Amino acid sequence: MYSLNYKVTTSTCDSEGRLKLYSALQMMQDCSEMWIDSEPNVKQYFTEQNMAQLLAARQVEVIRVPEYKEELTVTTSVYGMKPMFGFRNTFIYDAEGHPCYKTWSMGAFVDKSTGKLKRVDDKTIASMSLEPQLEMTYKDRRIILPKTEGEVQKPVNVLRADIDYNRHMNNANYVRVAMELLPEGFEVRGVRVEYRVAAKLGDILIPTVFQSEESVIVSLAIGNEVSAIIEFI
Repeated sequence: MYSLNYKVTTSTCDSEGRLKLYSALQMMQDCSEMWIDSEPNVKQYFTEQNMAQLLAARQVEVIRVPEYKEELTVTTSVYGMKPMFGFRNTFIYDAEGHPCYKTWSMGAFVDKSTGKLKRVDDKTIASMSLEPQLEMTYKDRRIILPKTEGEVQKPVNVLRADIDYNRHMNNANYVRVAMELLPEGFEVRGVRVEYRVAAKLGDILIPTVFQSEESVIVSLAIGNEVSAIIEFI
């Protein structure tokens, strides 16, 4: 397990002084990325093999939204490992140790040079410290788009500020773009994100919104390919 401590600051708050979901996702992502420092064998293997782990899916349960100046602890732990995929929990806790956000995610292991899936050898997998899977509601990583016709929105340009060190659009930015399309006053209680095709600098995302009584689903496409699907409940 790996953990980081945070405080809810002005730059991470919305207009009501509450932690932005976008900022919470950034905290989770940072902690998940830093986790590899706690596994030196895995870190060395990924460096030698020129590999990276890219997020393929994430599910978030929003238990309580923290407020300005609250002290938070983010923890991440891997509970499953396969040759080409890893599974982890990342939770955000308040100062009393109560969870504010519960998440699970699946990462895909890729070759940095080709961008294609690449296997991790059995020796490296065996060297990892696996933790118990934490309690939350686990939904399918695949998000099925409704058969009804969605409402196409204005195109969104992928900007330099959206790109991270893997040279594609940062995972949290897909959710940020999609949240701008939610109805006014929509209170997010949960999120699922399925990442399919990484958006790169200069790409144009075409959002399509599917709204029902239970959820709002936003599909972000690049041309005829779906880049990511985000479901809000």
